[in-house]
Parts: sequence; C-alpha cells; structure tokens
Amino acid sequence: MATCEVCGNQYGMTFEVHAQGAVHVFDCFACAIHRMAPICEHCRVQIIGQGVDVDGHWYCGAHCARAEGKVGIVDKV
Repeated sequence: MATCEVCGNQYGMTFEVHAQGAVHVFDCFACAIHRMAPICEHCRVQIIGQGVDVDGHWYCGAHCARAEGKVGIVDKV
C-alpha cells in the first residue's frame, strides 16, 4: 500500500505520475489534478484540458492569453 502525496490516504490502488524526472503518487485523479495541473495566469483556474502555453506562461485558453496582452493566440479546434 502506498500513500497519496496530497491527501495522505493509504490506498492499495494508488498510481504514479512520472513528470520532469519526478515520481508522484496519488490515490485519485482529483488529487493528481490538485498537485499537477498548471494554473491560468489570468483567471487562476486550474487547467485540466489543453490550455495555451505562450512564451512559458500558461493560460486556460486564448481568451485569457489575449486578456494578458498576448497577440495572435488562437484556441486549437
């Protein structure tokens, strides 16, 4: 049994996420999202979907990127 790094729950069906050389252990997707999802630099929502990366800055979509003054940004369709 492993322990979730977010909530501390000891659970027999935890899973690992390997990202940027680190290994994270979670007991559910909600905890994984809480720890791993980037946050939109404009509206502060956690980015669960694609998001928009503009010069190393993360936004939930083109609207928020444009609101921060970024130009030429479009959502992928």
